[in-house]
Amino acid sequence: MGLGEASARETSMEGDCLSCIKYLMFVFNFLIFLGGSFLLGVGIWVLVDPTDFREIVATNPLLFTGVHIILAMGGMLFLLGFLGCCGAIRENKCLLLFFFMFILIIFLAELAAAILAFIFREHLTKEHFTKELRKHYQGLNATDVFTTTWNAIMNTFDCCGVNSPEDFEGSLFRVLNPSDMVPEACCRRNSHLDLSFSNKDECLAGNMLYRNNKGCYSSVVDYFEMYIYVAGALAIVLLTIELFAMVFAMCLFKGIQ
Repeated sequence: MGLGEASARETSMEGDCLSCIKYLMFVFNFLIFLGGSFLLGVGIWVLVDPTDFREIVATNPLLFTGVHIILAMGGMLFLLGFLGCCGAIRENKCLLLFFFMFILIIFLAELAAAILAFIFREHLTKEHFTKELRKHYQGLNATDVFTTTWNAIMNTFDCCGVNSPEDFEGSLFRVLNPSDMVPEACCRRNSHLDLSFSNKDECLAGNMLYRNNKGCYSSVVDYFEMYIYVAGALAIVLLTIELFAMVFAMCLFKGIQ
């Protein structure tokens, strides 16, 4: 009789533990679902943003690729979180195993992306952007993607060059436009509502009073600094949630009879 009561008590404790794991897994998967929704929202916003942010991203192939990676990862996490919630509540072993394998692949892919970002970080330096600007930027009337993108950046952020207007010295732009010290996109405007120039001729002649003297690298970094930290913190939290979700999935998988 005593053995039976002990066995029943042990079975009850296992059932309570399994139930606790099930609901914890549901919570973690719901958080993954929310994280995927956020990444989807960010990716879609960048692609359809009316303020030409997509043109800013297009300046560097790594950034452009990164946006699409964020969009793809957001979609997968959105679907994965939904399936994980269903698998936990219904206690479906097949669905739990599929969930574990899928989230493991995503986890490894995210780690690989972080490693690649660290390895190729030199492509996001001032020196790299300055070198590319001097080599490829042509001026206001050029129709190539590189030049039009840089014109959009300088007009949007009221900046000039990567570090300063001096970046155009010895550049392709000066070869094509020997009479202009800086591009027209560097010239100051009266306001964002009144797009007329303060004094375009003086600006093109190199007068510092009528041109934007701040570099675009620092302008863009300052503008998006808060968002960069938020994205980094979110990535760390997301990786931690995925790790716990895999552990709970395996525990629940083994506990289901």
